[in-house]
Amino acid sequence: MKAAIVRDAGHTPVFGDFPEPPLSAGQNRVTVTAAAMSHLAKSRALGTHYSSSARFPFIAGIDGVGRLDDGKRVYFVLPQPPYGSMAERVVASSAHCIALPDDIDDLTAAAIANPGMSSWAALTERAKLKAGETVLINGATGTSGRLAVQIAEHLGAKKVIATGRNADALRAVSALGADVTISLVAGDLEERLEEQFAAGVDVVIDYLWGQSAESLLIAGAKAGADAVPIRFVQIGASSGPNIVLPSAALRSSAIELMGSGIGSIPLDRLLKAAAGVLEATVPRAFQVAFTPVPLSEVEHAWRNDDSMRRTVFTMGVHPS
Repeated sequence: MKAAIVRDAGHTPVFGDFPEPPLSAGQNRVTVTAAAMSHLAKSRALGTHYSSSARFPFIAGIDGVGRLDDGKRVYFVLPQPPYGSMAERVVASSAHCIALPDDIDDLTAAAIANPGMSSWAALTERAKLKAGETVLINGATGTSGRLAVQIAEHLGAKKVIATGRNADALRAVSALGADVTISLVAGDLEERLEEQFAAGVDVVIDYLWGQSAESLLIAGAKAGADAVPIRFVQIGASSGPNIVLPSAALRSSAIELMGSGIGSIPLDRLLKAAAGVLEATVPRAFQVAFTPVPLSEVEHAWRNDDSMRRTVFTMGVHPS
């Protein structure tokens, strides 16, 4: 069968032939129609993600959409290694497959499930968001961040604050429901953050880490006891893997610092979050930008991936 094959750590996946996956008890064979590129899939191919395996070669991709042998449409995650989702067929545990709602098409489902799941799970499982609370999305201009703004509003946030570097992208985020936007490159950044935290921020969803996360944590600490306790949920690290945080920032404030992802949330709960996103996408008109690309063009698309639009690989089967 055809697949996107990672031959060694750090190598771009190549389009080629790979043996068919064997089917065992408790597993489903899925004929894949669509699989999106993700930060996790790219990090695993580089060998830098904490869940990466040292086994090569393997097929890239961690999730996708397809059909079971009985024709049922499903979203699936974490196929049996060394088989990833970017292949004509995969084998996945029955517990790793969820039925797709009838009103969502394959490409949209593949594009939205993973980035939508990241904020849905962070808000519901880790932050325990309550209706009427204020949410700040740090890094709201990428695909995941834009979805986080929409999902926070859907889950009951009274006020959504969005940060980012790109001015045009921040204006677009306002149109998606952000009540306040803050430029991370503005000269008055510290002032504006302190103003928002003083008014009360209940939850921070952080996709960036690095310097901006330091600024947020320090601004939250400066707001001190007069502000509400802050649940700071760390999801991504596109601005850097480490921060320097003064110990006083934690001692002088009611900040709860936690992560969200594979390992911090049981897989069944992550899948429940994905199901929530998929069920709400059409009724709530969630917007996600994506570009369909034939799997045969994986090398070119991998090198030219754009964080503003998801790349969704199609497997030669016409998606509904």
